[in-house]
Amino acid sequence: MSYADDATVRKVLTSSGDTWAVVGLSNNTARAAYGVARALQRAGKRIVPVHPKAETVLGEPGYASLAEIPFPVDVVDVFVNSELAGPVADQAVAAGAKAVWFQLGVIDEAAYARTRAAGLDMVMDRCPAIELPLL
Repeated sequence: MSYADDATVRKVLTSSGDTWAVVGLSNNTARAAYGVARALQRAGKRIVPVHPKAETVLGEPGYASLAEIPFPVDVVDVFVNSELAGPVADQAVAAGAKAVWFQLGVIDEAAYARTRAAGLDMVMDRCPAIELPLL
């Protein structure tokens, strides 16, 4: 099942804004979040690491939660297990994000419905690093 049409994917990647909070991003270079964050940076996006350790990653200071980020975030890219993703989507809505992106394998249909009902664009079970070269 597809949880976002190509037009929504394109909109989030090209016109939703360039500040992307990457939830689950740490300095573990073996994790998918690290490679995707690097791809987002190469595409001109500002990445904001969000991880309990609040590490500086790829030159950007990290925050322990979305609520701690002291500036607006446009897109929240979620690299946590599906069981934890729903609350992150709710936090993205509360933080005033324009869009939420759940990575490949991260699926929460109730969170998708809540996020869309709140007026945000949402992409689920896709990867921006895969989608960017296709634009």
